[in-house]
Amino acid sequence: MNYTVEYFHPRIKAEIENWPDGILADYAKIVELLMEFGPNLRMPHSRAMGGGLFELRPKGREGTGRAFYCFVIGQRVVILHAFIKKTQDTPEHELKIARKRMKEVQNG
Repeated sequence: MNYTVEYFHPRIKAEIENWPDGILADYAKIVELLMEFGPNLRMPHSRAMGGGLFELRPKGREGTGRAFYCFVIGQRVVILHAFIKKTQDTPEHELKIARKRMKEVQNG
């Protein structure tokens, strides 16, 4: 495994850990793939959102989760924001939160 995964804030990790079991299990599997394949991880597990922002796409019987992340120098992945999807489209305000945090991470 080449990449390390960090969380922007401990609250984000806690939020993910409270996801329904099915979605959480898929998330754990996808994070392992992300650690192994890094930027080479593609659909259906990961999707580029533009400008260096990516999303993990865990699914379970209970629904669908999303976790936005970016890559940082030194083969580090930072999980910026996570939520359970309630609609087909990704809500714009969720993307704005992730993009704002990504700027903070990249600008130190």
